[in-house]
Amino acid sequence: MAGTKNIQSLSVEASTKHLAEVRDFVAAHAEQIGLDQKDVSEIRLAVDEAYTNIIKHAYNNNASMKVNIEIGSDGDQLWISLMDEGDSFDPSTYHEPDLMQRIKEKKRGGMGVYLIRKLMDQVQYNRKGKTNEIRMVKNL
Repeated sequence: MAGTKNIQSLSVEASTKHLAEVRDFVAAHAEQIGLDQKDVSEIRLAVDEAYTNIIKHAYNNNASMKVNIEIGSDGDQLWISLMDEGDSFDPSTYHEPDLMQRIKEKKRGGMGVYLIRKLMDQVQYNRKGKTNEIRMVKNL
């Protein structure tokens, strides 16, 4: 991407014990480029959901697998990519949850993709070879 500067990356095992480290990594970058606390909180939550989905769905809780995270920004956007080599997610099969129904049935979980899409300005799912990527963008 032209003009992208400041790309930072982190590689962690696919385990919830790394959740705080992953959240703090993206929050530090978002704060460093001057985002307000609301945006930083939204980014932390979106990344938390994406990372948790990779652990649960792409890797079926196999903590020996790796997740690579990249974060970068230019003047207009902050972007975060999470990459894994697990089972891929097909966004065309996704249906937005019925929020009122979920609340009535007191269902937990199943809200990650919905939240990520609400919190971020753009969300793309890519597959290159064996690698899955979820790329999330926040406009600055």
